[in-house]
Amino acid sequence: MTAAPQTATDPTSRTPRALTDVRPTVSPERLLEDLVPPRHFADARFSTYRANPAYPSQSSTLARLEEVARQIAAPPATGLRALLGRRPAPPAVYMDGGFGVGKTHLLTSLTHAVREELGSGAAAYGTFVEYTNLVGALGFMPTVEALATRRLVCIDEFELDDPGDTVLMSRLLRELADRGVALAATSNTLPEALGEGRFAAEDFLREIQALAARFEVLRVDGEDYRHRAVVTDSEPLPAEVVAATVAARDGATLDAFDDLLAHLATVHPSRYGALLDGVELVGLTGVRTVTRQEVALRLVVLVDRLYDRDVPVMLAGAGEKHLFTEEMLRGGYRKKYYRALSRLGALAEDGRRLAGQTADA
Repeated sequence: MTAAPQTATDPTSRTPRALTDVRPTVSPERLLEDLVPPRHFADARFSTYRANPAYPSQSSTLARLEEVARQIAAPPATGLRALLGRRPAPPAVYMDGGFGVGKTHLLTSLTHAVREELGSGAAAYGTFVEYTNLVGALGFMPTVEALATRRLVCIDEFELDDPGDTVLMSRLLRELADRGVALAATSNTLPEALGEGRFAAEDFLREIQALAARFEVLRVDGEDYRHRAVVTDSEPLPAEVVAATVAARDGATLDAFDDLLAHLATVHPSRYGALLDGVELVGLTGVRTVTRQEVALRLVVLVDRLYDRDVPVMLAGAGEKHLFTEEMLRGGYRKKYYRALSRLGALAEDGRRLAGQTADA
């Protein structure tokens, strides 16, 4: 059974609300407003990026992106200079590197730099999935028209595992580049490739075809700065501990895992962020292995939104270790699944710490 929702008329109630009780409605304006760096990287700036001197490509990429930010922010040519000169092509950069070398930190730093110089509406930031979901919610041309008003569009974790989505994103980027929008993207690299020097630039340039010549590839070498394992295995908690911790905290939710999976099927993935409005902790009971691909992919999107917002998760049941089948982890979407396991494991560790604090209170 799903926990009863917390009522608005009783703000002192400790009965936890449930995500399954939330039916988010999101306007097109809200979808576009949400294309900002996630809370997890709210403080990321060029000045806070610590380039490893053992890998010179990190400092050279940092310097190049600072130059790109200045180029985007520079005022357009006017007068005779504008009439005589050709309009320069907007910059388009692609950061290619392994797991945990700071590509997202650099990409969000670029976004922040442009927004701070030109205003909050000058740059859009989102993951590959967020942009494909935006097209699904708004339609292709309305998405183009909305994003064409930005000076910079950043795409984190460009994914190459779905041919249809890759073609869609390639077309979207071409439309934006033709309208003078600067572009920046990062690769999506398998966690299992950590330390193997695997890069995806050739795959990326092949898939974007007509745009390949416009993109400048910035290779970011290095080791995973967190020195983390491929996946953080967080041991599951007893269901009664999850329920007690959730009940003791404002902004916490409690759901049965199967109920939540069923609910996600009724909510467009572009609204998963709104599903988490005001949520500070998510408790799930009866966690088990997901065996259907479409269900697993919806869960991946939810995990990404939880991670963006730094929302701790408490898991009762099987935990995240056996969340996806071995077939899924070997299949075409394995990048998504490994990323979700890594992120959910970290969030579950945060949840375990909260459970310990509640027990000590």
